[in-house]
Amino acid sequence: MACPCGLPEAYAACCGRYHSGAVAAPTAEALMRSRYSAFVKGDVAYLLRTWHPRTRPARLDLDPGMRWTGLEVLETTDGSGFHSTGTVTFRASFRGGSLHERSRFERVDGAWVYVDGEFLD
Repeated sequence: MACPCGLPEAYAACCGRYHSGAVAAPTAEALMRSRYSAFVKGDVAYLLRTWHPRTRPARLDLDPGMRWTGLEVLETTDGSGFHSTGTVTFRASFRGGSLHERSRFERVDGAWVYVDGEFLD
């Protein structure tokens, strides 16, 4: 079964390895894709663990009725192993609509984390 993030690999070989903690996402885009997959899978622990400590909410309640249907990465700026920050602009589709966001990421202790996002459109 293909990973929810839209890449052709199986979930276990793609975002599943990040969710399990076996390895950390190597780029801001990989982290963003893995966070989308965590929303699809309802993995609140991963979402909180990969949120910047300065902006992380105390808790996160996901809507159990939300059905994510696809992810399109539109633009990635920086966010590689050679950067300390990066942005990823994407469109995440769900039953009945879509979310268009530019997310900001930073490296904390060598690991990529989500800082915040700006809704577009």
